Amino acid sequence: MTTELPVVTPPRAAHRGRGVAFVLLAALFFSTSGTLGKPAMAAGMTPEQVATFRIGFAGLLLLAGTAALAPHTLKVRRGEWPMLLAYGLLGVTGTQLAYFIAADRVPVGIAILLEFLSPVLIALWVRVVRRTHLPRAMWAGIALAIVGLALVGQVWQGLTLDAIGLLAGLGAAVCSAGYFLIGERAVADRDPLGLVTWGMVVGAVVVSVVSPPWTIPWSLLDHAVEFGPWTPPIWLLLTLLVLLSTVLSYLLGITALRHLPASVASVLGLLEPVTATAFAWALLGEALAWPQALGAAILLGGAYVVQRFSKGVT
Repeated sequence: MTTELPVVTPPRAAHRGRGVAFVLLAALFFSTSGTLGKPAMAAGMTPEQVATFRIGFAGLLLLAGTAALAPHTLKVRRGEWPMLLAYGLLGVTGTQLAYFIAADRVPVGIAILLEFLSPVLIALWVRVVRRTHLPRAMWAGIALAIVGLALVGQVWQGLTLDAIGLLAGLGAAVCSAGYFLIGERAVADRDPLGLVTWGMVVGAVVVSVVSPPWTIPWSLLDHAVEFGPWTPPIWLLLTLLVLLSTVLSYLLGITALRHLPASVASVLGLLEPVTATAFAWALLGEALAWPQALGAAILLGGAYVVQRFSKGVT
């Protein structure tokens, strides 16, 4: 039986509006990952190879940049390593790999729904482990958001679930919850830049074991692909995947946790599948059905309810 350590009050003053802006921007940038990565997979790269490219180069870029510009943020006290390893394994590697496995075995909409059950897990953790009372309106908002997410993912298109895919999807939800909960605690007394850098380095090592870099078909990177009205090379899309969908989104998401509790940030992060669907429609030509538009409205309404009634929740 494990007990979560109390969340330390951040040394900087919390600004709720700033936190909301950061988490929404993080969700926006995270949502571009599927649209940017899918052309590479369609050209012949496996999801695991795309993950290795994404996390590996993000780790190298963050480590080099942080060492040059803010080396003091890389200092790690002995007692911090378990937390950094957990963040890298769950928040960086586990979420992505578990989702890829789920998406390969069950419909993508269901895989997304399973991963984004994380706000429910976080709310239960806060209520049961931290013994923090959550307003009924927050639970109602979470329920609305999950209903909206089910519509966005069109879960009715595939109701026969593969057992491994189901477990992988639930594993992605657990890892996603870990990303928020561990990040919330870690960022209270650690600079977000150092936390994300070490987390990404740990993630890079793990994905390189699962899918070694030398297995990546590097010759494909010069291949031009259709991307909306453009035909960019794959290397350009993967570069944007590293910079926007990984480095910038992780930094914004972790910084947001200095200003918002994990239970709120995780629900606001549900903007990600909505904008991901919109990007896929605009740039990859994937149809956007009317139930998805309705679901997006319901989901955003639920997220607003959570944000509106969460004041005082820690």
